[in-house]
Amino acid sequence: MADRTVADLVVERLRAWRVPRAFGYPGEAIAPLVGALDRAGGDPAFIPARHEETAAFMATGHAKFTGEIGVCLATQGPSAVHLLNGLYDAKLDSKPVVAIVGEDITGPLGGAHEEIGLSRLFGDVCNQFVRYGRGPEQVPALLDQAFRTAAATRSPTCVVLPRALQVAVVPDLLPQTAGVLTATPGEPLARVLPHDVDLDAAASLLAGGQRVAILVGQGGHGAADQIVALANRLGAGVATSLLGKPVLDERLPFHTGVLGEVGTTAAAQLMGGCDTLLLVGTNDPWTDYFPMPGQVRTIQIDIDGRRIGSRYPVDVPLVGDAADTLGALLGRVADRPNQQWRGVVESSVDRWRQAAADRAAAPAEPVNPQLVLHELSARVPRDGSVAVDVGSVLYWYARHLELPPGVRAQLCGTLGSMGCALPYAVAAKLARPDEPVLALLGDGAMQLNGLAELITVAHHWREWRDPRLVILVLNNRDHSGMGGGPRPTGELGDRRPDVPYAGWARLLGLHGVRVDRPELVGPAWDEVLAADRPSVLEAVVDPAVPLNPPEPALADLRGVFADGDAARRVRERMLEAQVSVEAEDLV
Repeated sequence: MADRTVADLVVERLRAWRVPRAFGYPGEAIAPLVGALDRAGGDPAFIPARHEETAAFMATGHAKFTGEIGVCLATQGPSAVHLLNGLYDAKLDSKPVVAIVGEDITGPLGGAHEEIGLSRLFGDVCNQFVRYGRGPEQVPALLDQAFRTAAATRSPTCVVLPRALQVAVVPDLLPQTAGVLTATPGEPLARVLPHDVDLDAAASLLAGGQRVAILVGQGGHGAADQIVALANRLGAGVATSLLGKPVLDERLPFHTGVLGEVGTTAAAQLMGGCDTLLLVGTNDPWTDYFPMPGQVRTIQIDIDGRRIGSRYPVDVPLVGDAADTLGALLGRVADRPNQQWRGVVESSVDRWRQAAADRAAAPAEPVNPQLVLHELSARVPRDGSVAVDVGSVLYWYARHLELPPGVRAQLCGTLGSMGCALPYAVAAKLARPDEPVLALLGDGAMQLNGLAELITVAHHWREWRDPRLVILVLNNRDHSGMGGGPRPTGELGDRRPDVPYAGWARLLGLHGVRVDRPELVGPAWDEVLAADRPSVLEAVVDPAVPLNPPEPALADLRGVFADGDAARRVRERMLEAQVSVEAEDLV
């Protein structure tokens, strides 16, 4: 029987933490651990990506779609540098990830091959949790500390394991000595509730509001019933951040959609007319679409007290779990809905939905990208997951894809890094191989890393009980990053090379469909969603369709709410459903 090494000990610890798989790119400095994972027979599994950056995105995607801790592996030097983008995604969107980095420095420090100061490199992204393994007896507690810290802080951590340590033999009984900590796996998180006095203050503020708005972020996951109940009790309108889009049923008549630059006119109007604002688990950066300070009184609920008031002034802070905190508020808030305000909100929603449908139906050359997402909206599998990339596709997703209840959707919300969607989709599919997954991306992201990661899809899809992983590529051949805005001249204004994305999928043994006529968009979705293998749907779309961010509603009156007459004018105009700019001009 072969000697048990530290690499084997790491695998045992990963298994104890119920890690199903680790994503990475193999290299010499991490080879002993990869070999131990191979000997473990898939428990946990090692999933090789085509690049370390996508491996880190996969680990973050796993954390986002499952709520578990993601794990990624890399070696020192450039391999470690490549992890940073995916780890920053985890940090900024508050997801737990553990990075295990192998190091093999044999020359003198300061001049060794591929030597980079890993403590400094990872110090910021991992919130200063970068720990080195020094001896076999330290490794179990070191890994436990990394996992527990990642779970407790909802952030990435890093463990550096020298190659010589990975191959070291582990004694049968690890010593219990001074400086060697013992720990056990597990990540119990406490139930957090605000103090009664703060809940009472929040209930009093809500009771005094006449026009209540609720903005929901990703922290509202699991609290949909409480949010809807409170909204109905107050006659409130609801908007969401991009990350909060999957939290609520978007078919609710008072759901105004996503707030912000990529969002809807109805959400902007909700913020423009409200006098009371409840923020639920959101750290939305588009604060220029929030009510002006002084217009509203504000309550913020967040599990992380450091976030409260960091984006917007708050009158009543509530540190706690969203569902439990909202449940406690419901017991304190009387049932007194403002039906007049609710009617205004619902009228605004109806106008926005009609405007969005009209824009999706508008002619374009050759296909309107909004139509592609609009046609998908009625076809989204109710048990599926959706991964969304950065670029114009994010605008069309936010405005035109109506998510049914229960559909999981994730994106790189705060970092905003292109190239996340396909790695996310791979992680989502590996986590739930019996459910369909959609990846929505543009041709820029597809050329950035998607063409390579299709190889990963082709390698694994025969293991999936439901083989459907559908990759939408909006092919607009535009690398200017200008959307539908004025095109620059010169090299930047050149079109992106037109790659046959659907043809590349077919070369890999996958299914590929190319659409360049609007009447074929719906049938193409039906085809790829019924395919017996992963598919690429390449939609050739018009790069000139404008993105047109909505303007903040009632912009001429924002910021003057200290004036009672101005506030009265706003109230009258909102109640009469007369806004200064028509919805068609705001889209």
